Amino acid sequence: MPPIQCAGYNCPVDATLDMIGGKYKALILWHLIDHTLRFGELRKLIPQATPKMLTQQLRELEEDNLIIRTVYPVVPPKVEYALSDLGISIRPILEAMYKWGADYLNQNGLIVNCSMKCPD
Repeated sequence: MPPIQCAGYNCPVDATLDMIGGKYKALILWHLIDHTLRFGELRKLIPQATPKMLTQQLRELEEDNLIIRTVYPVVPPKVEYALSDLGISIRPILEAMYKWGADYLNQNGLIVNCSMKCPD
């Protein structure tokens, strides 16, 4: 039997990875669970992301309707990011990825050292 081919968005796994597979997308989504954050707060939580990369990842998440960007008409500009309903629905996937990765690291004698903290 030939292998099954996943092309484009006909494959659920491919669609999921495309939406959350960016360099910092999973971390951004994780930090927005139960929180609305400003850009500077996200920068502090994900210091390894350059401002340009963080902005790019936030724009892609917004385009994919996983986050909501709210701009307030004040000086200086105030922008907040929060999960959309679609973004909230990704939580179980992120938790499963964290648990799988933590188990993998532990089994290989590595210490989990990440800004993500999984609820028990």
